[in-house]
Amino acid sequence: MTEIPVPANVEPYVRVLGIDLTIAFLTEFGGAELYLARMPQGRSRVARLVGRDKAAALAEAAERLPRRVPLAKRWIAEVYWSKGLSTAEIARRLRSTDVSVRGWLKPAKERQLDLF
Repeated sequence: MTEIPVPANVEPYVRVLGIDLTIAFLTEFGGAELYLARMPQGRSRVARLVGRDKAAALAEAAERLPRRVPLAKRWIAEVYWSKGLSTAEIARRLRSTDVSVRGWLKPAKERQLDLF
């Protein structure tokens, strides 16, 4: 599996949660603001997903986290692709079209417009 660079806005999550749990977290909470309690209870959605200890660690890292939980669909698609998932399966998991997924997976060179 190739090492996929982690975007700066996702890196604090990966540091606390690891890659797989970060993907689950972003998929569940991405796109909206999220309150992270310093002393999470077991009934919170965050604590149920990542565990109380990791939820508390996220709250400790809150000053390094973006205001809204990122979607990071391009990065997640690249991670899934590196794990051997098909374009169709990635699209289903990310609630996106296969066309969007293929666009995210194109190498950066192909996405840039040639100016000359």
